[in-house]
Amino acid sequence: MRHGKLFFPIFTLTLALAPLAHAQFGSGIVYDPTQSAHAIEQIEQGSQSLQTAEQIYTTAYKTMNQVIAAYNLAYQMSKMPQDLAARYQSDFSMWTNFSSASVPDTYGNTSAWINALDLGNPTRATSAYNSSVIALQSYPGDALSQQDANTQAAIKNQYASSELGQATLTNSLSTLGTIRADSETFQQKLANLQADTYSTDPAQQTSNALLGKINSATMLQIHSQQDTNQILAAEAAQQALDEKEQLDERNRLMNQSIYFQQNFPTLMQNMTSGVSDSIHSVSLSTTGH
Repeated sequence: MRHGKLFFPIFTLTLALAPLAHAQFGSGIVYDPTQSAHAIEQIEQGSQSLQTAEQIYTTAYKTMNQVIAAYNLAYQMSKMPQDLAARYQSDFSMWTNFSSASVPDTYGNTSAWINALDLGNPTRATSAYNSSVIALQSYPGDALSQQDANTQAAIKNQYASSELGQATLTNSLSTLGTIRADSETFQQKLANLQADTYSTDPAQQTSNALLGKINSATMLQIHSQQDTNQILAAEAAQQALDEKEQLDERNRLMNQSIYFQQNFPTLMQNMTSGVSDSIHSVSLSTTGH
């Protein structure tokens, strides 16, 4: 490496300057320590500048290599394997809609139920219930009030079970239908996410694109979990209704047992008295005859 040309001043001293010199040579040139020290200082400063320049160059060269290596790594990381989709991509199940062709509607009272299952909506669910379930009649006039207290309580309890069952059933139909209706859109979003995940387009493999797909996958998972929770809630509501009906039946049996225990002595006494009176009556009529 060239260090540049260094020029050393040559001082020609005349005889008039001879008293200032400390030594004199035969050619008329004298040695001046002050000028020599200054020249040496300039040489040292030039050498230090050269070393500094070499250090700057070396550091810049290393930095350039590091940047190139980082770029090559980033470029390599941005490229998707060509056979990744073929190796790992898989199909997944999806909700399918009912159709009038697959479900018979002989008397025209099943289509509303199918619509509720396919599309949801509380109005469709209520229409499905009204068209497919036997309607609950009300007691006419004062027919209910003419029953004894225990019978009235049992009838009212059965009405409550039926009405709660209607509410539970229509809510389940509406929930399942809404989930089924939204499943097509949800299916398309999953297909889009899958296509972007296995895409070989470098734009789909950047850090921001990867983070966006991770966030999208998380949101789709939350949405799916919400649908699952809705189905589980509907099942829990139906289970609670079933347990209520079982409890009602058990309570009715216990109440009947209590009623029998309380009224059995009186009933037997009435029956015994009636039989005795009848036998006595028959005996007197025979004697009289």
